[in-house]
Amino acid sequence: MVTNSDFNFTNNEAVILELPFSEHIEELRQRLFHIFWIILFLTCIAFIEVKLLVKILELPVDNVKFFQLSPGEYFVSTVKISFYTGLLFGSPFAIGQIILFLLPGLTKKETKVILPLLLSSLCLFGLGLLFSYYALIPAALNFFLNYSDEVIEPLWSFDQYFEFILVLFYSTGLAFQIPIIQILLGLLNFVSAQQMLGAWRYIILLSTIIGAVLTPSTDPLTQLLLSFAILLLYFSGVGILFLIKN
Repeated sequence: MVTNSDFNFTNNEAVILELPFSEHIEELRQRLFHIFWIILFLTCIAFIEVKLLVKILELPVDNVKFFQLSPGEYFVSTVKISFYTGLLFGSPFAIGQIILFLLPGLTKKETKVILPLLLSSLCLFGLGLLFSYYALIPAALNFFLNYSDEVIEPLWSFDQYFEFILVLFYSTGLAFQIPIIQILLGLLNFVSAQQMLGAWRYIILLSTIIGAVLTPSTDPLTQLLLSFAILLLYFSGVGILFLIKN
């Protein structure tokens, strides 16, 4: 038997679920506005403390003197460092805003899958940055220093140095998203965990190619480190997919 209260609840629920398109656009605009101001605020904070950030970025390499090729080069570099720092630390807030925007339109089953994947993606990106900072960057820089030792005095442009480590940071962070992509493909039944495991020979070759493409340096040690990390992430993704599916 359907009561008036049930009827009212159903109508209210329908009103909530069937919001006008303009209201969705307005909500999205507001959330993007909040994300913009948070990133801008964090960028300003980073610019105030940019000297500390520069010292942190210089830590992976020793016995190198940095210089600027033009009067404004260092200033431009600090602006870029501040922006990327604000973008990095503002990404958790941005992901939270995206989740809040998408959450009302997701089913409970989709929510149980999407939320852990988004949080795992953020954590893996952070691990990629740490791996790059403590392993890849020192290995690449020490290779170049040792190669030119006793022949050329190391004097590096700070802007070019920052561009070099920035590419390593973000390429490694993106490479660490491999397990997330695997899980999504497996949950959507595009590829099974058995098929992923059966393609291990091709994955070894592909990881070597990706390691060579993503690393801005030409030294083999950096490429091998990234290739090994990609292989480890890939087989970790296969293992997690096996656990989810079985």
